[in-house]
Amino acid sequence: MTVALMWEARAVEGRGEDLLSWARRQELSGPPPLRRETFRAPQDRVLVITWWDAPYDADLPELPEPDAELVTRPVHRWRFESMG
Repeated sequence: MTVALMWEARAVEGRGEDLLSWARRQELSGPPPLRRETFRAPQDRVLVITWWDAPYDADLPELPEPDAELVTRPVHRWRFESMG
């Protein structure tokens, strides 16, 4: 089964590039995911999606919370399973 973990944060106004750089520097513990992509969007939002060959409820490494002065709110996290 393929599981996708989504991590989304919104930077403090004007700090979008800082948040993007921070997210790109984060290393995940353990074996690497099948795939990892990083996106940005208006309003200084950053999205990271990782894909894993694992059961839906597997204990998988996730990106941490950035420092509070970098983001406007807690990180949003979602987990999805691929339906092929």
